Amino acid sequence: MKIALLQSDIEWAMPCRNRFGAEAMMASASGCDLYVLPEMFSTGFCTSPEGVAEPEPCDSLKWMKDSAEMFSAAIAGSVAVEENGRFFNRFYFVTPDGNSVHYDKRHLFTYGGEHLKFTAGKERKIVEYKGVRILLQVCYDLRFPVWSRNRGDYDMALYVASWPETRTDAWRQLLKARAIENQCFVAGVNRIGTDPSNSYCGGTMLIDPYGKVIAECADGMESVAVAEISMEELAAFRQKFPVLDDADDFELV
Repeated sequence: MKIALLQSDIEWAMPCRNRFGAEAMMASASGCDLYVLPEMFSTGFCTSPEGVAEPEPCDSLKWMKDSAEMFSAAIAGSVAVEENGRFFNRFYFVTPDGNSVHYDKRHLFTYGGEHLKFTAGKERKIVEYKGVRILLQVCYDLRFPVWSRNRGDYDMALYVASWPETRTDAWRQLLKARAIENQCFVAGVNRIGTDPSNSYCGGTMLIDPYGKVIAECADGMESVAVAEISMEELAAFRQKFPVLDDADDFELV
C-alpha cells in the first residue's frame, strides 16, 4: 500500500479553504492508495466548537467521499462535528466506493478543555483496506497504550493530531513506542502553523515495526510524505520474532 501523509497549515475555522488546500496537496502526490489528513483538518483544533463544528452529515465528509472517488484512494482525517446537540472529534475513513467508517476520539484532551464540550467515543475502530487492517486513533490517544494495544487484529495505526510544538519530543518518542510494542506500522500526521492557543511544527512520519522512520515531513513546512508498506515484510517479521504471542491478557471495562 502506498500512503501519503499530509502535513498541512490549517486556517482557523475556514473549512472551504482547508479542503481546497488539502485537495491540492493530494494532487501533488497522485497515485497513492491512502491519503491521511491531520486532526480537525477542516477547522483547526477547537475546544469551543459552537459555530465552528460542522453539522452532521458534514460538508467535509461529502468532500472526502468526492475526493476519494476522484483520486481512486481512501482518505482519512478527523473533523469537529455536531450531531443531535452533541459535539464529537470524529475520525472518518472513506473509501473510493463512497463507504465510510468513523471513530470518535476516546481520550479527550482534558488539559485543553476538550472534554467540557465534546463527547468521548467508546468504541475501538479497525478498518480493512487493500489487505491492511488499520487502527484509527486521534492525537491524545497516543498517550494511552492500553487503548491501542495490538490484539493481533491490526497491521497499522493511524494517529491524526494537532500536537503542539512544545511537546514534539513526546510525540516522536510515543509514535515509535507504539510501533515497536505493537509490531505494526504507525503513521503520525500532525499539522503546522498556529491557532488561537498553540503553535505546531509537524513531526509527521511513517514508522516501521522496528521503530525506524521510513518517511517524514520536514518540521515547519507544509509538505507530503509518501512511502509504501509491505504486509509480506510485516508478516515475516512477526513470524520470525513473535512478540505479540507473549503479550499479557487484559480486558477493557
